[in-house]
Amino acid sequence: MMESLAYFHFLRPVWLLMLLLIAALWFWSRADVKGEATMQTKGIAPHLQRALQVGGEAGTTFRPLDAVFLIAGLLTLGVAGPSWTRAANPLLANSAPLVVALKVTPSMLTGDLAPSRLERAQFKLQDFLEQRAGARTAVVAYAGSAHRVSPLTEDANILRPLLDSLSPEIMPVEGADASAALTLAQDVLSTADTPGAILFLLDDFDPADVAVFSQERGAARPPVIFLVAASTAVSLPQLERIPNAEVIRLTTDDTDLNRIERRLDAVYVSAMAGDERLRWQDRGWWLAWPAALLTLAWFRRGWTMRWVILASLMFGISTPTTARAEGWIDWFLTPDQQGQLAYNDLEFSTAGALFTDPYWRGYAKFRAGEYEEAAQVFGRITTPEAALGQGLALIRNREYRPAIAAFETALERRADYPQAQHNLAVAQAILDFVETTREQSDTGEDSGIGADDIVFDNEEGRGADSAVVVPEGDSTPLTGAQWLSMIDTDMGDFLRGRFLLDNARVGN
Repeated sequence: MMESLAYFHFLRPVWLLMLLLIAALWFWSRADVKGEATMQTKGIAPHLQRALQVGGEAGTTFRPLDAVFLIAGLLTLGVAGPSWTRAANPLLANSAPLVVALKVTPSMLTGDLAPSRLERAQFKLQDFLEQRAGARTAVVAYAGSAHRVSPLTEDANILRPLLDSLSPEIMPVEGADASAALTLAQDVLSTADTPGAILFLLDDFDPADVAVFSQERGAARPPVIFLVAASTAVSLPQLERIPNAEVIRLTTDDTDLNRIERRLDAVYVSAMAGDERLRWQDRGWWLAWPAALLTLAWFRRGWTMRWVILASLMFGISTPTTARAEGWIDWFLTPDQQGQLAYNDLEFSTAGALFTDPYWRGYAKFRAGEYEEAAQVFGRITTPEAALGQGLALIRNREYRPAIAAFETALERRADYPQAQHNLAVAQAILDFVETTREQSDTGEDSGIGADDIVFDNEEGRGADSAVVVPEGDSTPLTGAQWLSMIDTDMGDFLRGRFLLDNARVGN
């Protein structure tokens, strides 16, 4: 919240001039009251004046008219449009992207944090992924070399088996090269649409790497958060010398995760504030609540202002409203505000039904998995961002040709649109793969080959199929358990092989 207040300003500052008029009228009313009190007490002895006065000195009590001026001031500030945050882009995640660099070395197997430092870090990271549901996260593992475990993804289910498989045995090079992990994490973040941050989970840090973390590579280095997975007996003072970094100790509760989330929120707010394409959020409606509470004072005995109540009723009757009368909440919140509350609670389907803003409606339906409805909503908007959203929804719905057309429409509306260009290339690659696979997936049914036949592709025969019939003698079909036992599901072997290939490419 404190980071947001750095961007505080008024959207319509000209309305602040009304405060001068309100203040002048208030001073005039106060002076008039004092003048009347002086006229009424002239010629009365001072000791009798004090005895006859009720409520202290004249002009010091809070009067109904003072409440009117205070309410007018609050409403004027609200009309002026106070703002300190940008309206979120519904086509982007509402949190900063994060790259997690996990140290995977023998020292992380130490048991000062039960069951071990590495397992505690993995457990903590999985909890954090659940807390960041819907936010983009990538994972990098490092020892003597750094390797990308996964790209930026919103699906935590993809990351869990990969995290569980990380161990020092699969790392191809011994050591603890944090600078290599930083370089790789920055490369991953460079593909994101918005600035992000880097989270290091480690138990030790080589002081020689401080210089690398302190220097900037071209653009400003992303903020770095160090989550120390070691007992309090382990001291890492070298981390305090790194600029634009925060050091957090791993805790048994969610205190550490909450601190990380606040830091990421600050990064996200700063990134949104610098995006001139986004409009500022008007927070003036917040001031309506204290103004409404002050009106309750008018129901005190002697404070009733029937003319104000009558005017309010007439104004409420004559003002049209677009809010749907589906309950008492419609008296206080607009459909978009209700939709935002449902969206924040991850009730995307409900939010999609509540939103009237087309961008938020389409994005909520997209997050709810209602891709066809989301594509229809985005298709009714004539902006490049909407065409991009339509293409993303269509590609999730496996409608690749319409998705390509949507991305091409986005590029027609904005020629320099890297997100549309990237997704167009992805959609075309997927379509080519699907069509090629479909052409090569002749099952041989037309040639009389049965379901129990084994078909091999004969490259020398230019695609001619060769069939080998499985003998039906005493052969017994494999059970489901036997099939599963034949499938290699060891993600550790997969990651070890991929890391070795990474090192081989670097060596070449």
